[in-house]
Amino acid sequence: MNEAPTTKLTLPPAVYGSSTERAARAGTSQSLPWEVAEALRSGDHGCDRQFDRFLPLRLQAVSARYWSPLRVAARAAAWLDELDIRTLVDIGSGAGKFCVATALMSRCAFLGVEHRKDLVATARALAAVFGVQSRVSFVEETFGDTPPPAAECYYFYNPFLEGMLEPEAWLDDRVEHGERRYDRELLAVEDWLGRAPVGTYVLTYNGLGIDLPLAYREIRTDRTFPCNLRLYRKTFEQR
Repeated sequence: MNEAPTTKLTLPPAVYGSSTERAARAGTSQSLPWEVAEALRSGDHGCDRQFDRFLPLRLQAVSARYWSPLRVAARAAAWLDELDIRTLVDIGSGAGKFCVATALMSRCAFLGVEHRKDLVATARALAAVFGVQSRVSFVEETFGDTPPPAAECYYFYNPFLEGMLEPEAWLDDRVEHGERRYDRELLAVEDWLGRAPVGTYVLTYNGLGIDLPLAYREIRTDRTFPCNLRLYRKTFEQR
C-alpha cells in the first residue's frame, strides 16, 4: 500500500454542463462522482444518499446499517492526515464506502479486507467509479485465517457483530454466523492486538467487541456520531 497522490476527478466543463446546471443537479440523484467527491472535499459530509447511489440497489437499502457514515469518514480522514498516517487496513470493509470516501478526503492509502466475494467486487467497482484505485484496493479474506496485512492503522466498524444478530438483521446468509464464529474472531483479534507492533493505530466505530489492552492509549475521540469514534495507539509491549 504505497502512498500515491490524491486523485482529483475532473472532466472538461462541456461534459458536465454549466455551473448553474451542476448546482441544480447537485441536489438530485443525478449528481456525478466528481461532484460528490468535490462536495466531500469542500466539507459537505451529509450527502450519504448521493454517495450510496453508486452502490447496487440492494446495498443502498442497507447502507445506513452496515457502512460507515460519510461524517465518520471525514473525521477519520482529518485524524489520519493530522497524524501523518499513510496506510490503513479496514477489517470487514463491506462495499468499500469507508475506504473510498476517506481516500477522497485524505492522503492515506487503504486496503479493505472483506470475506464476501460479491462485496469485494462491488468495492473495487466503487473505487474505480471515484478514480481512487491507485490508493484503494480490496482483498477477499476472513480475519483470523491469516495475519492482517501490515499497515500503520487498522479500522474496525464492529465487524464481528453481525454474526450475533437475529437472522433478519443479517446482510445475507452466505457466510457463517453464530456464537461459535463470534468467539473465534474475538480471540483472533485479541491475539493480534497483543502481537501488533508498538506504534500501531487502531480506529474503532461502535467498538470492537472487546476492550483494547492497556498497551493501547486512546488519543482521539468523537462522541457526536450515533456511535463513538475512537483512535488508539499502542504505546508499549505488554507482557
